[in-house]
Amino acid sequence: MEIIRGLHNLTRFKCGCVATIGNFDGVHSGHQHILAQLQEKARVFNLPSLVITFEPQPQEFFAPQQSPARLTRFRDKAELLADCGIDKLLVIHFNHAFAQITADDFVEQILVAQLGIKYLQVGDDFQFGKGRSGNFNSLVNSGRQSGFEVENTPTFAMFGERVSSTRVRRALEAGDLELTRALLKRPYWMSGHIQHGDKRGRTIGFPTANVPLHRATPAVSGVFAVRLWGQDLGVCKSLIEGCEQNGHSGRQGINGIANIGYRPTVDGKKGLLEVHLFDFEGDLYGKLVHVDFLHKIREEMKFDSFEILKQQILNDVVEAKQYFASE
Repeated sequence: MEIIRGLHNLTRFKCGCVATIGNFDGVHSGHQHILAQLQEKARVFNLPSLVITFEPQPQEFFAPQQSPARLTRFRDKAELLADCGIDKLLVIHFNHAFAQITADDFVEQILVAQLGIKYLQVGDDFQFGKGRSGNFNSLVNSGRQSGFEVENTPTFAMFGERVSSTRVRRALEAGDLELTRALLKRPYWMSGHIQHGDKRGRTIGFPTANVPLHRATPAVSGVFAVRLWGQDLGVCKSLIEGCEQNGHSGRQGINGIANIGYRPTVDGKKGLLEVHLFDFEGDLYGKLVHVDFLHKIREEMKFDSFEILKQQILNDVVEAKQYFASE
């Protein structure tokens, strides 16, 4: 998948494209349904499929304090979109200048003049342009005038309720990882490069691989049974279950437990994902890994001493190993 970072890097699409616009946070099963339909349209039109998204997300730009926790960092989102077979990803930097572009200019200057769009798929509640003056109906009218087709994205429901990023966040907050997995069509995971930590875990017999979160607020917190994957480790998989676009091997990952949060026992100030792996010896520093969250064990807690913390971790390990034995 080709990633186009910013409108300044966008050259005119000579043959045009079919496209959709959205945040695609989490790339959940509803998103995947939309993307599958876009791929089908790409085959019908014999044109590349394009996803248009924004960084930061518009809500993060206009109301950063009220914006919800991200399910996926940009890099993870791009990996998931590539796994769905999308040809191109246009990332528009959302700033004050872009927010001043009128709806008409967005259509004429970007969608038509630069992208040569032939088919556009958006939600019927989609709004865009300065003052959110553009909407689905105005896009349909623009399409008639400029020669591109506009369709609304159908609602995708599961267990009697619409699948959405908000619903995934609710499931994660409730610790319902089975529902989360169903909504995402994969386990919920985070990725990052292993970094050096303060090595306190080693002093109580539980060395950890530390993954920085690079996000203001994580969508999950607590202690989990996890599985770690990494191409450098020879244990990779397709990021979306049943999708083989990237040709990942599907080999078994490395089981362990993880704490994600702020480490209150040591007065931590910075969010961190710490993973203790079972039956593994090796150097992970600097390696890019994916961590699947499979079973929630408990909430993050503050302990009065390292000895009490150590005993609790021993109990957590027992529960995690029981979970893996029952899989």
